[in-house]
Amino acid sequence: MQQGGTTGIDFPSRLLRVADLKWHDCWTQQLRSEKKSKHTIRAYGVAARGFSSTILPGEKSTHWSDIRDLTVREFREIANPSNGRMDAWINKLGDLKPTTINAKIAAVSHLLKWIGHSTPEWIKRPSRNRSLPKTLGRRELQRLKIAASESEDPLAVPICTTLLDTGLRISELCGLDIDDVDSEDMSALVIGGKGEKDRTVLFTQSTVEVIESWMPIRETRMTLTNDQSRAMFLSRRGRRINPRSIQKMMDRLADSADIPRTRLSPHTLRHTFATGLLERGADLVTIQRLLGHSSIATTRVYLEIGDQTLREIYHRAQNPANFPDDQEQENNEPKKIQSSTALD
Repeated sequence: MQQGGTTGIDFPSRLLRVADLKWHDCWTQQLRSEKKSKHTIRAYGVAARGFSSTILPGEKSTHWSDIRDLTVREFREIANPSNGRMDAWINKLGDLKPTTINAKIAAVSHLLKWIGHSTPEWIKRPSRNRSLPKTLGRRELQRLKIAASESEDPLAVPICTTLLDTGLRISELCGLDIDDVDSEDMSALVIGGKGEKDRTVLFTQSTVEVIESWMPIRETRMTLTNDQSRAMFLSRRGRRINPRSIQKMMDRLADSADIPRTRLSPHTLRHTFATGLLERGADLVTIQRLLGHSSIATTRVYLEIGDQTLREIYHRAQNPANFPDDQEQENNEPKKIQSSTALD
């Protein structure tokens, strides 16, 4: 691969101070400064490697370690999308899923923008049919409640309840510390959620009760290890729970509740939490904040509810039994909303 040493006048002034440093190190540091997760940085790096290692006609094959060590100034010339490298690289992605192609194009587009190039207008991301989030139906949810309450795993009820009442991501649940939970305020502080963003999630009384019931078991498990972990949820070996063990528990609960394993996961319960809020009249901005979405466009997918759900909401809203009489409304002061998805 040819290595240019251009000092073109269009070289971005913001990159002058790092022009002679290794581009890969500088770009990776930029991703960290943007609070990209480790997973995202790794995925961006894989896409950048595939793009920059694409060989054009007349070029000699170059080892990745040599490309990675190029300076910002040298790599900028190589990455110029006008030389056809972008097109050649995208042509190699044809067999991948649209979501994967989009993710890779997004990564390389970020790299091009950082190094002072624009993504060509002719680069079009493949369209994809966005599937609706999987949620549990009312009967499935009831069977899950029964399966969790009858499970021999003492984590089944507190974890299912917490996920259904808060909409936490599985990584956030596993990272939850005992110091993050405020039972009196019925809330918890999520430290370093997706995108390294902190946020507050709210509890119902059911959440508080199952957490308080869990605490004696947690103390027992603390004696099984020398690790002074502050984790809220501990495995039977006294270690912080991990996503894999939680999914295994979900598989066992799915079998007990006669729910296909593909329909039950921590993310399913997160989606069930969100659609439950929407059905009970919560607005998108509220749901966005509770879920920790950086963009409301992500939250908007919950508006695309199916016909069956629409019918259920309609008939429930039209049922007079669901409305308190005027006298009762006047006498009742506003109360904290209790989640209908909480495990009893």
